[in-house]
Amino acid sequence: LKAEKNTKRVPSFRKLLRTSQIKLDNKLKNKQYKQKSAAKKYRKEQKKLREAVRDAISRKPFPLEECKKKQVGKSKKWEEKEEEDALPLDMMDEDDLKLMEDLAQKASFLTRDLSSNEPVHIKKRKHESVIEKYEKVPRRLQTEPEKELIHLLPIKDKTGIIPQAVEKPVLNVAHDEEEDTEDMEEAEDFNEEPLPVLTPEEMAAQRRQKLQERKMHIAALASAILSEPDSNIKKLKELRAMLMEQDPNVAVIVRKLVMVSLMEIFKDIAPSYKIRPLTEAEKATKVKKETQKLREFEEGLVSQYKFYLENLEQTIKDWKQRKLKKSNVISLKAYKGLAEVAVKCLCELLVALPHFNFHNNIIVLIVPLMNDPSKMISELCVEAVKKLFKQDKLGYASLGVVKVISGLVRGRNYDVRPEVLKVFLHLRIKEVELQKDSEDIAPKKKFMTYKEKRKNLSRMQRKWKKAEEKLERELLEAEASESKEKKLKLHTETLNIVFVTYFRILKKAQKSPLLPAVLEGLAKFAHLINVEFFDDLLIVLHSLIVGDFFKITLCDVLNIDPMKFYTHLYKTLFSLHAGGTNEDIGIVLQCLDVMFAKRRKQVSQQRALAFLKRLSILALHVLPNSSVGVLATNRVFMQTFPRMDLLLDNESQGSGIYLPELDEPEHCNAQNTALWELHLLQRHYHPTVQKFASHLIAGAPTEGSGALPLDLSQRSATELFETYCMKGMTFNPPVASVTPRRKDTFSQRDSFVDEELNKQLQQYISETVAHKPLDFAKHLKESSLA
Repeated sequence: LKAEKNTKRVPSFRKLLRTSQIKLDNKLKNKQYKQKSAAKKYRKEQKKLREAVRDAISRKPFPLEECKKKQVGKSKKWEEKEEEDALPLDMMDEDDLKLMEDLAQKASFLTRDLSSNEPVHIKKRKHESVIEKYEKVPRRLQTEPEKELIHLLPIKDKTGIIPQAVEKPVLNVAHDEEEDTEDMEEAEDFNEEPLPVLTPEEMAAQRRQKLQERKMHIAALASAILSEPDSNIKKLKELRAMLMEQDPNVAVIVRKLVMVSLMEIFKDIAPSYKIRPLTEAEKATKVKKETQKLREFEEGLVSQYKFYLENLEQTIKDWKQRKLKKSNVISLKAYKGLAEVAVKCLCELLVALPHFNFHNNIIVLIVPLMNDPSKMISELCVEAVKKLFKQDKLGYASLGVVKVISGLVRGRNYDVRPEVLKVFLHLRIKEVELQKDSEDIAPKKKFMTYKEKRKNLSRMQRKWKKAEEKLERELLEAEASESKEKKLKLHTETLNIVFVTYFRILKKAQKSPLLPAVLEGLAKFAHLINVEFFDDLLIVLHSLIVGDFFKITLCDVLNIDPMKFYTHLYKTLFSLHAGGTNEDIGIVLQCLDVMFAKRRKQVSQQRALAFLKRLSILALHVLPNSSVGVLATNRVFMQTFPRMDLLLDNESQGSGIYLPELDEPEHCNAQNTALWELHLLQRHYHPTVQKFASHLIAGAPTEGSGALPLDLSQRSATELFETYCMKGMTFNPPVASVTPRRKDTFSQRDSFVDEELNKQLQQYISETVAHKPLDFAKHLKESSLA
């Protein structure tokens, strides 16, 4: 009964076929382990048996081996003698007798012929059934070729069981991937023929062929998806799988093509709304076939779009972290090109699909790349954000970008590129646009008057018409107020984040290179700043002025008189000279344009006269390009403000004396001086400075002999300053060369002198040699002419 319980049920052949290859291998390993354990146990038993036999042999007078050495005739005598000498059986214990009988049965290995190939105890093994032996044979050995076989039912005859199997047909594609042990054995026995070595031309042709095949495949998939997106949405997965191209010859180009193709496909087939996930109740509800097909399309589109964005993100991360996967066929150098294409695709999707899913995720990827060390990538991202700001009318996308930029600036401790903050200047937040949009959203609708209703409608119709018009008015008011409030709320929140970022930089990072961008932003949005913040803002700006900061551009938008700014600029002008501060003239010219040209109605005549006189003095101490820019600004002063010609008249008189050392432009009595500096500048070595000085002495006329040429009069002071810059160590304009006549005169004179000297020298030599040749030779030897 125990034996029957321990026997395992033999599995059927169909069950074995359904078993996977891994399970079969595990079963084979378990069977081999059991066989090793059984062999080990058997060896231990044999060892105990040998020890027991040795004890038994020591008790007998004659060993069993001598029995075979005796002849047949002597065997009987030996047996008779053994019987006589042996102890009777009745004198032995029962245990000893039983032990001897067992040893006699198990001692066959002592008398075995070693030359025989028959295994030990082959006749003493337990009789096993034929079916059990067949089942114990492994189906697949490591030395056998790894071929797929279809096992059939075995055939049983008199000799035993004959297994039956048929080879399964294998496709050519799978044949390339097989790695079997039979090929390894054949490689050891026979020398395989080496693969043919391709020439560079053949390799290039093969690469072109592969690339053309990939392109055709991409084009076929893309055209199928665009023609019928609902039916062929599953082909997106097949096209996206080509992002993992493993052929090293075409991997880089194919991946770039697939990235761009998928980007264009998503731009075309993405709907104009955001796809939300279905609830459990909606999934359980039965719907029409068209609705179910639409749901499957939307679900597949969102899923593939998500995986595509993850692939782009991983490509950029691998390039940033310089990671190279072991199974990857792309080199580290090629990762940069792939990352650039991935960034371009993300920028296109950022601008083209601001309403679609995962737009905030794209913003989180793009905004940090605006501060990337790579100039190309940073410019791509900055331009994409600018386009997004310009086309965003409602403000959802702009609010998301502004939030991420504010967090980036604060997280980097205000150590970002100025271009990151300059994108705020492209926000569509203006009070005029808000009023215009609200008017467009809530158009006025004409309703019927009481007389028209009385004339054209019956009593019942008038009653229904009244109720209908009342409902329409309520709907229009609700839509207009909702849209207006929503837009105002978004723009207000966006501006609050922008101003918080600006004020943090003004407070904590006053020496940061972001300061010019902050001031430009404040100048653009100053009309939207709350009046309560003006006092604090002016205090911060006054502290910046103390630090010799020139570019204050808030004067054109603030409805106040920034007297401290004018005073500081007037005082700082004399600190500029032809040395290192010459480059600061450009910033000064911009400030003068804002403070005088754009605010000419708020500037007094006394202040304009003081700046005109001090700028004329400054023109004597700077380089020629700075002198041209300063004189161009003086020209604007004389044409913009009245009675500036007082400084050109020496006979005019006023109260007080001009105080050039005083730092208050309102109290320096500039009307009591004259522009004598222009006469010195009229003799300047630079021709353009001479023209401007002569033009100002004539009163800066727009027409006549004293007017400037068009190429000088139509340019601003900043443009002239940059045009006549001498950074390349070249004189601008170039110096005219010497006249040819003068050059010919000098050359003729030099040639005449040379001819006269040669004649005198020849005459001296001939006379000296004729009279005293020896003395001349001695003199020539001692002289330096030798």
